[in-house]
Amino acid sequence: MKAIDCLVNVHFGETEQQPSWMVKVRDDYFKGPESMFAPVDLSELIDEMDEQGVAKAILMDNLTKPSTTARKFVETKPERFALAMGGVNLLRPMPSLRELTAVVTDLPVAYAVVGPSFWGDGQYPPSDAVYYPLYTKCAELGLPLCVNTGMPGPPIPGEVQNPMYLDRVCVRFPELKLCMIHGADPWWDIAIRMLIKYRNLRLMTSAWSPKRLPEALLHYMRTRGSDRVIYASDWPVLKMRRVVPEATALDLPVEVLDNYLYNNAQEFFFGSQGER
Repeated sequence: MKAIDCLVNVHFGETEQQPSWMVKVRDDYFKGPESMFAPVDLSELIDEMDEQGVAKAILMDNLTKPSTTARKFVETKPERFALAMGGVNLLRPMPSLRELTAVVTDLPVAYAVVGPSFWGDGQYPPSDAVYYPLYTKCAELGLPLCVNTGMPGPPIPGEVQNPMYLDRVCVRFPELKLCMIHGADPWWDIAIRMLIKYRNLRLMTSAWSPKRLPEALLHYMRTRGSDRVIYASDWPVLKMRRVVPEATALDLPVEVLDNYLYNNAQEFFFGSQGER
């Protein structure tokens, strides 16, 4: 059984002092160890990937503060790593969209990413027009866009991450490859209904322990949604050594599990990469 881990953080150790909300997520939400924010050793990460059958990992990066670690790992092991690119200034979008285009041209970028609760004081839901230049550019590039959905862990406004806000986005941008990330709690039923409704939409279970996934989602995966849900860990918040065994223990048919762990990500994030 092989997997693609679609959300891995190797940049935490680049910051001497984490923002207070990150510390609260570690201590209050995930009950994680202090080592969560330690620098990452490439060989140790590769060892964990090999141990768990993870063929490729997508590393978080940022336009405004590029991760030297992520880019070094991609340069060293391009067959094992790709980038997820955040940091687009949605209120002054044109310079950063030009930069996004240049980065996508020069580096293996699997997707762009934005978290509605994590910028602008949580004032702008994904249906707001400030996102439209980003949607347009990603559709033009054929670049998937991942949007945080579900209540965020930090004590910041969460209502803007209700998946219902993506309804109008999917209507207006049917060409856009769009993925909800970090699950959709407490709005799982809305997310599943959206997945049924829109063919260009996916859901990633990053930052979720597979054994904690709701039965409604697992039922959807066994039935109509075998090609719509994508695995990720949010490593090191959740280690691959924990979440991959939990995923393989789920009550899923073998072909559905293969899709969840590998095939769906390969098709959605890498299947058309050569066309860009």
